Amino acid sequence: MSSTMSLEENQYNINMIETEFMMDFPYSFMPSVKSEPYLPETANGPYLQIIEEPKQRGFRFRYECEGPSHGGLPGASSEKNKKTYPTVKVCNYMGYARVEVQLVTHMDPPRVHAHSLVGKHCNESGMCSMEVGPTDLTAQFNNLGILHITKKGVLEVLSKRLREEKLKQKGPNYHFTDAEEQEILKEAKELGNKMDLNVVRLKFTAYLPDGDGDYTRALKPAISKPIYDSKSPNASNLKISRMDKTCGSVLGGDEIFLLCDKVQKDDIDIRFFEEDKEGGWEDFGDFSPTDVHKQYAIVFKTPKYHTPDIERPVTVFLQLKRRKGSDCSEPKQFTYVPHVQDKEEVQRKKKKPLPHSFDPWNGPPGGAAGTGRGPGNFGGSGRGGNGGFPFNPQLDMGFSTMGTFMGNGTRMAASVPAPSTPADRQEGSRVPPGGPPLQQQLLQIASMLQNRATQTARRTARALLDYCSTGDVCLLLAVQRQLYSVQDENGDTPLHLAIIHQQPAVVQQLVYMISTIPQQQILNIRNHMSQTPLHLAVITKQHKVLDCLLKAGADPTLVDRDGRSVLHLAADIGDEFVLRVLLTHLKENYSHLFNTADYHGLHPLHLAVKKGGERCLRALVLCGARVNAAELKSGNTALHIAVRENLFKVACMLITELKADVNASTFCGNTPLHLAASLGSPTLCSMLVAAGARKDLENDEPLFLSSSDEEDDDKEDEAVEEMSMQQQIASSPSEVPKNPRKRAGGHTPLDLARCQKVRAILDSRESDRPSREVAKPSEKQEEAKPQMDIETLSKLCGILSQANVPLRQLAEKLGMLTLADLYQESPSPCQHLLENYQLGGGQLETLVEALQSLGLNEGVKLLRQTELRDKAQSTDATVDSGFGSHVTEDVEEQEIQQPVMANP
Repeated sequence: MSSTMSLEENQYNINMIETEFMMDFPYSFMPSVKSEPYLPETANGPYLQIIEEPKQRGFRFRYECEGPSHGGLPGASSEKNKKTYPTVKVCNYMGYARVEVQLVTHMDPPRVHAHSLVGKHCNESGMCSMEVGPTDLTAQFNNLGILHITKKGVLEVLSKRLREEKLKQKGPNYHFTDAEEQEILKEAKELGNKMDLNVVRLKFTAYLPDGDGDYTRALKPAISKPIYDSKSPNASNLKISRMDKTCGSVLGGDEIFLLCDKVQKDDIDIRFFEEDKEGGWEDFGDFSPTDVHKQYAIVFKTPKYHTPDIERPVTVFLQLKRRKGSDCSEPKQFTYVPHVQDKEEVQRKKKKPLPHSFDPWNGPPGGAAGTGRGPGNFGGSGRGGNGGFPFNPQLDMGFSTMGTFMGNGTRMAASVPAPSTPADRQEGSRVPPGGPPLQQQLLQIASMLQNRATQTARRTARALLDYCSTGDVCLLLAVQRQLYSVQDENGDTPLHLAIIHQQPAVVQQLVYMISTIPQQQILNIRNHMSQTPLHLAVITKQHKVLDCLLKAGADPTLVDRDGRSVLHLAADIGDEFVLRVLLTHLKENYSHLFNTADYHGLHPLHLAVKKGGERCLRALVLCGARVNAAELKSGNTALHIAVRENLFKVACMLITELKADVNASTFCGNTPLHLAASLGSPTLCSMLVAAGARKDLENDEPLFLSSSDEEDDDKEDEAVEEMSMQQQIASSPSEVPKNPRKRAGGHTPLDLARCQKVRAILDSRESDRPSREVAKPSEKQEEAKPQMDIETLSKLCGILSQANVPLRQLAEKLGMLTLADLYQESPSPCQHLLENYQLGGGQLETLVEALQSLGLNEGVKLLRQTELRDKAQSTDATVDSGFGSHVTEDVEEQEIQQPVMANP
């Protein structure tokens, strides 16, 4: 026992002497630590544990020209009055140990990072070291700073670091061969391309002494959580600042504007979720990179709720979530409301219950007051209280045929019985002399109303007799002309109701009678939803009624509550026949309606595009609608909307027939090609490029990538130039060079490309490289379908040229007739057509059938040989390390499954 203690004491003394010796000399002169395999982990063996993680956000990486860091890297639980720092501990061990920390990448497996740690215990290689023990084996690094290396210097630093790593394995005196130097340089380039300069992690490694006292026994390293540079987009805390809507339809598709703190457009999702006992539900908002405005605003469409048939509003939550990591913002409430199918309330009004049937003559005049009976002719205690006639204030006729109401609709204080005999009528018409003045006035009013009621009754009776004799309902309507403008509780007139209930004969008769009333605007009266009868005729798609109203002089310029004229409504419902009727009547006096925006900024042409009505589009443009007119919210043209909605045929028609501008830009500079690239659509991209879309146009959105890019370099250069300029001013002010600040560029369509096939179309450098088949994931290999390579495509084009096959005939067989005119003017029409057919996912078997129908047996034989060769090679697929070897991280699964073919 005593010998054991003496050995430990001797080892302690030796270690203390070594420690004092090392403290007297700089760390750069220390002997390098030998790297040996990690000690195997056992149940009770020593291990390294992180007991205080570094703070992930809020710490800034500093450039060398900015000087030392202001304070060390804090710990995750650090507070204003209680500072903590990254700390590790060697567990299950007693003695001395050395703990080293260095920066590594955030990707797995962790690799050496280009940035360096700086601080009290750090060396020139960016590594910090601290010795602990024998009792307290906790290492706290309280003065760490992170030195930011610009992208220009990454390759040099990484080459040096990788060379040092290999020297630790091979020995300090090892000399690398030229082949090994080239391999190190290649590895440094690959690592630099993948490295994110805005994210690092700390790698802690503990070394235990061996029998000679050297720290060579390495424990398994401990890797910290990521640390984000505070000036990078993905470093800020996710936060939703404001939304313009907090509710939407259960079917989704509602457009919402969201303001937030700085986000990274290629690393952000909008998550909708609902937590319950059954596992919950989640879905994500729909938006593309072009919908993220300068990293502070997102325009997205809501997802569909998992249960569309809800009867009451349902509250869920939404939050921002980073794709790379688990960072989420604080959730906000969002309410799904039941879907309203009857937006215009036409169906509701159709289902409105009719008044209960009643018999106005329930008994002899003045009979007993039983059920439905009244004590006299003009009201009483029987049903209805007015001789069986119910009174509706909303339907006040201006006067009562029974004499119980005044002309202005106010009830009289008393009712006067009507004379029953001629003598009585004569006596009743004379006002008795004498009596109070009020009584005389009331009797005069009663007499006047009685006479008017008598005249009305006679006219109505005559009209009824004439109707029974002739069958002409207009005779009945003529005596009711003063009631045509009456409105119900919804603001609907009789003409509104006749259209809602689809009574065209009634509508025609009403319109005819209304037209006989001079200086009346009954045809243009609006209901409570600002709908005129003309609006309802378009909504209900009644062509004859629409024609009748327009001929009678209904005003087509009036708008409803959404600012939509009848032309907007016709384009929105996509009914070609309704639109034709309107265009027949809308002459030059109404040409401005074709280019008038509604309250949402949309022209009739934009609404027709969303509906996908090609004939409606053509008709609108021929009548004066501007095909390149921009909607007022974001500046999208009809072609932008067609591309955004992925309406390929509509986009083709806009370009080929209607000559839409393929390079038109929105308010933020996005062309249709920008949108197609951000959507990851090779078909649309190929079509737009063939139509002349420029691939080099930049939008107004500054270019920010996930890794440190030109922005970081510009900051570094600006800082260095500013310092050098200050020095020159101090030495010789007259020699200060002029250095205008360079404007940052925007995104090109290639910058927004979401899949490799789109990159192949947009990148001219990629298109010059030979095309190769990309290997699919192993679980998808059996689903891969044979495709033509570049050699087979060229041979097939030669066969088609020799046979003089008409391009339109081939396009029709392939279902691509709309593209025939587009590619007819290109140098190689057949080649462009077949390339686009493949990019659109066209089947080889369909192409074989098309060639067979055209009698091209030679082409069929060529494709059959290609199919057999692909099947033979499908079991031995290889991955090319060059072009097409990998797919972008954010490629959608359906894009990955489709084969890639570059343009020749």
